[in-house]
Amino acid sequence: MALFPISSNSRGDFVLKLVPVDTDNTWAEVAEAAAAHSVGIHVAPQPGKAIRARRMGADQPYPLDAKLGDAGLLPTETIEFYFEGEES
Repeated sequence: MALFPISSNSRGDFVLKLVPVDTDNTWAEVAEAAAAHSVGIHVAPQPGKAIRARRMGADQPYPLDAKLGDAGLLPTETIEFYFEGEES
């Protein structure tokens, strides 16, 4: 368990956010933490759709049940967040 900062790039938001998360968080929990700073503020909610996360430039999202600490990220690395179904 360690506090870990990520840079959140939520699709539809025009501002990157620095979000503190924990290395033991799952990607579902990381997505929820990032969404708290964008969804309903700059990004319209999409009830019933999961928020997915992937490293900037990656094709595939992280599995929702995988741990952030296992991803090999550097502090403040930018992660793209988007609603399921908006992969491109």
